[in-house]
Amino acid sequence: MIERYINPTQAAGRGLILRNISGPVVMLNLLRFRKFADYSETPNLSPSLAISGKEAYQLYIKHTVPHLLKSGGEILFLGIGGSFLVGPENEQWDEVMLIKQNSVNDFMAFASNQEYMTGVGHRTAALEDSRLLPLVENSYTDK
Repeated sequence: MIERYINPTQAAGRGLILRNISGPVVMLNLLRFRKFADYSETPNLSPSLAISGKEAYQLYIKHTVPHLLKSGGEILFLGIGGSFLVGPENEQWDEVMLIKQNSVNDFMAFASNQEYMTGVGHRTAALEDSRLLPLVENSYTDK
C-alpha cells in the first residue's frame, strides 16, 4: 500500500511549534489530485454530481480564502506543477501553492478555526497525496 500524506500528525505540529520560528512563515504545498473526489469521509459536503479532485480543491480554496485573509494570511502563489527537474522521476505534483502567514501562531489559529474546519473535507476529498513544508526566509549575505 502506498503511503499518503494528507493531514499533519500531532508530532509534526509539535515539531513546528518547537522550531520557535519568529516572524512570517511560508507554507510550501505540493498537491496531487484524485481523478474523482472522494467524499466518503464527509458526505455532507459532497456535491450532487461526481467531480474531479481538482474541482473539489477549488471548492476548498473558495471556502478557505476568507478565513485565510481574516487570519492575516495570503496566497503568494498558486500554479501548475509537473515533474521534477531535480528529484524522483516518478514523482509528479499537479499544483503548487505558497501560503504566507505572519507567524506560526497565526497559522495554528487559522488551521484550528472551527469555521474553516467545516470545509476541510473538500481538501481531503480532493487530494491523492500532498506535502506541506514550512519555510522561513533566510537573509543572504555575501560576506
